[in-house]
Amino acid sequence: MLATIGGQPQVVTFALDALLARGELVREVVVLHLSPRNPRFGRALARLSEEFEVKRYYGDAVRLRLLPLRHGRERLADIRDANEADAAWNEIYRVIAEVKEQGGPLHLAVSGGRRLLALLAVSAALLHFGHQDRMWHMYTPDAFLRRARDGAIMHARPEDGVRLIQVPLVPWGSYFPALKTLAGTTPAQHVAAQARWLDDAERVCCHAVVDRLTSRQCDVLRALARGLTPQEAAEALGMTLSTMDTHKTPILQECRIAWHMEMDEYLTYHFLREKFGPFFDELDE
Repeated sequence: MLATIGGQPQVVTFALDALLARGELVREVVVLHLSPRNPRFGRALARLSEEFEVKRYYGDAVRLRLLPLRHGRERLADIRDANEADAAWNEIYRVIAEVKEQGGPLHLAVSGGRRLLALLAVSAALLHFGHQDRMWHMYTPDAFLRRARDGAIMHARPEDGVRLIQVPLVPWGSYFPALKTLAGTTPAQHVAAQARWLDDAERVCCHAVVDRLTSRQCDVLRALARGLTPQEAAEALGMTLSTMDTHKTPILQECRIAWHMEMDEYLTYHFLREKFGPFFDELDE
């Protein structure tokens, strides 16, 4: 389990308790945090460490590993500018890659610490997570949150209403493995690279559809991709709206196949404009 933490140590134990209650096998808890020179963060880390006496957690062999984020040799006291955000992101990216090499599913809990810290962790997880990995958000009722604040309560009872909510996550690194090779670059470079691979994937799907269409169906597709409505496209191509719909139906069917959609999934001509507008613009350049 990988978790971010600020001044609230109980978010880590709440998440761990919930995962263990679900029957998950957790052998290590890795806590990402800013410099403990911040007194509030230091107290939170000390309180959390008390829960893992002799590296055991209530009789279970669960190790605790505290990892301060660094910018070069210096521990990050906060994330105050783009350079520190880049440094934190690369550290988190490295840690997730290291943990993933050990095998087994990874649980990321992002309820604690600076909001930017959680966002950076999510961004890095998108590249390394597989389909068996999970990201979680902690819901804590306000009344109990006030009572548990600053580690006053480290373990919630079922009646306290604390629960983990699974966050939907698309593991882009699993779909595009080459994205995982970009270690050492900035977040902006990762985003740009991801966009390029996504564009390539869209291009492959578009080619798959066009290659299976008749010449007249391609004319219809081009007209709709230009942003014309079916009525406008029919008039531009000199056909009735009924004939237009006859051509549009197999085009959408081929799209469902190319994009691996359910055959009964509803599509409209807006989908064709979104997917094929840039595709034909690129071909016509």
